[in-house]
Amino acid sequence: QVQLVESGGGLVQPGGSLRLSCAASGFPFSSYTMKWYRQAPGKERELVATISNFWGRTNYTDSVKGRFTISRDNSKNTVYLQMNSLKPEDTAVYYCNTRFSLVEYWGQGTLVTVSE
Repeated sequence: QVQLVESGGGLVQPGGSLRLSCAASGFPFSSYTMKWYRQAPGKERELVATISNFWGRTNYTDSVKGRFTISRDNSKNTVYLQMNSLKPEDTAVYYCNTRFSLVEYWGQGTLVTVSE
């Protein structure tokens, strides 16, 4: 079965950094695009970053460009989101996502709170 398990969230001060991890299993990880989404309280889910299959092409939403970096380690079936220069508006539950066999899969999410 497909499983996505996020970790690494927590409370951080503005300007700080966190690295989120998503451990994937149950599908051929290296062949699939992985994405990070986030959902802030009272707001719609938004796509934050995308990394393609083994080629590793990346895309980011404008609000995080230059601050966040998505990466993957195919040997570990893990996708990462390095988050630097965090701002209060980055506060959200962060989810990793993939589409496998026409089905969208989501992890349980990890909460990132950026606050004094």
